[in-house]
Amino acid sequence: MSTTSLTTARDVRRAIADRQISAVEACKAALDRIAATNDKLNAFVTVAADRALERAAAIDRERHSGALAGVPIAVKDNISTRGLRTTAASRMLEHFVPPYDATVIGRLESAGAVVIGKTNCDEFAMGSSTENSAFGPSRNPWDPERIPGGSSGGSAVAVAAGMAPLALGSDTGGSIRQPASLCGIVGLKPTYGRVSRYGLIAFASSLDCIGPLARTAHDAAVALSVLAGPDRLDSTSSREAVPDYAAALSGDIRGLRLGVPRRMLEQGVDEAVCGCFYDALEILRARGADIIDIELPHARYAISTYYFVATAEASSNLARFDGVRYGYRAEGARDLTEMYQKTRSQGFGPEVKRRIMLGTYVLSAGYYDAYYLKAQQVRTLVRQDYDRAFENVDAVVMPTSPTPAFKIGERVEDPLQLYLVDVFTVSANLAGLPALSVPCGLTKNRLPIGLQLTGRPFDEATLLRIGDAYERDTNWWKEVPES
Repeated sequence: MSTTSLTTARDVRRAIADRQISAVEACKAALDRIAATNDKLNAFVTVAADRALERAAAIDRERHSGALAGVPIAVKDNISTRGLRTTAASRMLEHFVPPYDATVIGRLESAGAVVIGKTNCDEFAMGSSTENSAFGPSRNPWDPERIPGGSSGGSAVAVAAGMAPLALGSDTGGSIRQPASLCGIVGLKPTYGRVSRYGLIAFASSLDCIGPLARTAHDAAVALSVLAGPDRLDSTSSREAVPDYAAALSGDIRGLRLGVPRRMLEQGVDEAVCGCFYDALEILRARGADIIDIELPHARYAISTYYFVATAEASSNLARFDGVRYGYRAEGARDLTEMYQKTRSQGFGPEVKRRIMLGTYVLSAGYYDAYYLKAQQVRTLVRQDYDRAFENVDAVVMPTSPTPAFKIGERVEDPLQLYLVDVFTVSANLAGLPALSVPCGLTKNRLPIGLQLTGRPFDEATLLRIGDAYERDTNWWKEVPES
């Protein structure tokens, strides 16, 4: 059997289980694809070829029966991997090799997955385009002159370009869903606490989530079943029971009520995005779902609220990178204060420094109540809007991104415009809710568009069921870039 025909994790797993291919062959196919395309797309920061092939050979010898046995997986480079460089795409951690695995890595390997490398991202996951990486931008395989989204851009590129059937990302304000949308794949942000954050390099601890990027809702469902569950190493992880997400993919969404906040689409949304979104609603309606108009009155404040909360937490979390304990240390400092200043000014990139300064300001004496505390109060209002909506609907539906992918460098000089691309995604993080992006169309020049579903806490199963049902009546998930 040709490995080039195996585009999904389910395809790879079945072929290995049926002895049509070996895990080593699947791994070699992924590594060959990386070798052929990574110089152009810059999806991977580190490729672990020898390690991956050894792991794949062990899978074959053991005849591993795990849910992901032999499936190559790419891992965002802000998730710790024991013995494998983990940089967060920053000069500050350019040579950092963790002595431990993140909990999610242990769970993936227990299920038989083969980690093939670490993917590029915005530095410390701060960005929406993967242009903020210290190792250069990743490029969208649909048009290499355009951004792939961010901050999990490298992971999205890896899946979209066929380098790996599955990848891990992190999502603080849309960083899984937005690149999934712009690269034409599936991205799932779980409920806060559904997946352990132990081993994730922290950006904003009350917002960060780890989740999968995949070709299909089914692959995302299988991955989530592996990743989810309580962890004694993460006090914020939930003890909520973990269902069999793949078993919930019945294709039947009759009677499900889908809420559409139409006022949010009245301005600032690309015409092609609107067209694909409303076409998707009709497909879901034809499947038996009820489409209901809803209001999310505080959604317009979500971006501002997010950038107060996220930058404040980033300022606190990144204080540990001071040149004393680990990571980069500037040379030639005359005293400790100068060493701190040089280390942080040289080790961090412009966007990270911008957010640290914003966060330090909103936490400072005299401004805490006016900014950070007020933002936390508005955050509560955003969550209450969703609580009220879920009294009448089973999921909230909107576009994932207001525009298709824009050109690299187009918005670098205007951070506010870059921040606004997360307008539809940040609310799920502020409210701690699960959200799923699935491909729902292409523009005339073949740029992908995504459909976002947001659900009740710990109800990822319903989102995946809707996404899977939509995939059954469309072919957007089968579309692949020409590069």
